[in-house]
Amino acid sequence: MTSTITNVQAANSMSSNYSKDRKVGEGTYAVVYLGKQLSTDRRTAIKEIKTGLFKDGLDMSALREVKYLQEMKHENVIELIDVFSASNSLNLVLEYLPCDLEMLIKEQSIIFKPSDIKSWILMTLRGVHHCHRNFILHRDLKPNNLLISPTGQLKLADFGLARSLGNPGEDLTSNVVTRWYRAPELLFGARHYTEAIDIWAVGIIFAELMLRTPYLPGKDDVDQLDVTFRALGTPTEQNWPNVSSLPLYNSLRVYPPPSRQELRNRFSAATEKALDLIIQLTQLDPNKRCDSTEALLHDYFLEMPRATDPSDLPQMPSKKKLEKTEPPQKKVKV
Repeated sequence: MTSTITNVQAANSMSSNYSKDRKVGEGTYAVVYLGKQLSTDRRTAIKEIKTGLFKDGLDMSALREVKYLQEMKHENVIELIDVFSASNSLNLVLEYLPCDLEMLIKEQSIIFKPSDIKSWILMTLRGVHHCHRNFILHRDLKPNNLLISPTGQLKLADFGLARSLGNPGEDLTSNVVTRWYRAPELLFGARHYTEAIDIWAVGIIFAELMLRTPYLPGKDDVDQLDVTFRALGTPTEQNWPNVSSLPLYNSLRVYPPPSRQELRNRFSAATEKALDLIIQLTQLDPNKRCDSTEALLHDYFLEMPRATDPSDLPQMPSKKKLEKTEPPQKKVKV
């Protein structure tokens, strides 16, 4: 982390190389601007993190985000171009990606082919695999954090909640991941968890791409438990050993797990192999979920049709690319 701070301090003089042209998003701790790198005329997104709000200056999550993005060079992870500080703010200069997966899901004029869905999930898993092999949990995977480049490449973005997988005994907060994509162990208040929380989120995103609507949209944290278990069955000691020891586990309404036929009816457009992958990604017991390597090697990606080439994937109509709106489950810490 020390090298990250040094890099930030050394970048102070870079601020004159960038313009902030237009605000495109705002949360409690940060504002995002559409900007430009003046020396190259390259369009950028500039995430301005308000450091003055914190007693000791920089928020640790901001430093973590810089550190992880500096380490994570991959075609399916957003590129951190520069970092500079200004009065009471830390500025992350990111590649400009005009569209996200949520926008495409909501754009009803766009038809998704099975090969398109396969391509988006494949790129998501490649980005997640790169995070996990570098021992980093994203902790906020959702469609509007999956950004789309003009060439069709999908890239993981917003590492503000990311954490490294450190000491197995270290307590972590369970209040991560936007509610609709939050794994059951987090809903039960688990303080120790693994990469499986990201895998669950990928499974829910996969389901959403199939359905073109959110899969498990809970109204609040209590309702999220009910919505999740009504769809996938209630966890018990039989299907998830030691689940009752989790902090927020208590007497729950018992729903039976869905049959294979129920899931076929739910995802009527899915092939058997696609359905099998969704099931493996959304196992209630995190120890039974597949990992990113197993997911990438799944037969779903080998069956026809093959994944659409990114350059041939659907794009937003040009007039709507800059009209991004906040989703109802947007995390306020951006």
